[in-house]
Amino acid sequence: MSVENMAETFVQLADTLVADFDSVEFMHLLADRCVDTLEVDAAGILLADHHSELYVVGASSERTRLVELFELQHRQGPCMECYLTCAPVTVADFTEPPQRWPEFSAIAAEAGFRAVHALPMRLREQTIGALNLFTAAPGALSSATIRVAQAMADVATIGLLQAKLLNQQELLAEQLQGALQSRVLVEQAKGVLAERLQIGMGRAFETLRRYSRSHNQNLSKVAESVIAGTVDVTAWGDPGTRG
Repeated sequence: MSVENMAETFVQLADTLVADFDSVEFMHLLADRCVDTLEVDAAGILLADHHSELYVVGASSERTRLVELFELQHRQGPCMECYLTCAPVTVADFTEPPQRWPEFSAIAAEAGFRAVHALPMRLREQTIGALNLFTAAPGALSSATIRVAQAMADVATIGLLQAKLLNQQELLAEQLQGALQSRVLVEQAKGVLAERLQIGMGRAFETLRRYSRSHNQNLSKVAESVIAGTVDVTAWGDPGTRG
């Protein structure tokens, strides 16, 4: 975890403070930067809508997203507990009894993970989600790593809320709901690409991101075009070589 890497990470996260940022792309940027900066094996992000229902809005890999979805479907696990209690939750070894969440632990271990560290995404008394860090090896992260991870979660939370919306609950709910709706569009577009190009969901998402970046378009806008059929996805070719 180099100083240069941390500096670059916080500069990128601070970019959310500008107007009209791409919230879906930012959630995946946060997940990716956690893996690169904190040297964990995977990261996932849960956000709550205005009904306090949690949704997966960012993940560093498809298997991480599926583990998070399993937890939400069963409505129990360390990441959900973190959101509900507004406090960090650590499971140092999914394979060691006793397990508080045996079903979740079994699925996480099957996906190749041995431990998770869930950190609240909060500002003062307001918690909007959780940042979840998975490792393939058992054991707790160092206190220094946890502090950096929590700082990343805090900066991301501030970027999502934005100062002008802090005292406007209705607008805040709309902003978070917009991020969740954008995520639904992206999931639908992934399905379209996966079917048309005969590729996996993970590669389909990377294809969307590459196209978004190379054409300087918001990820949600690209997803809308794919779903509407206004862009020829068959011309995108091999996602490993084409943008």
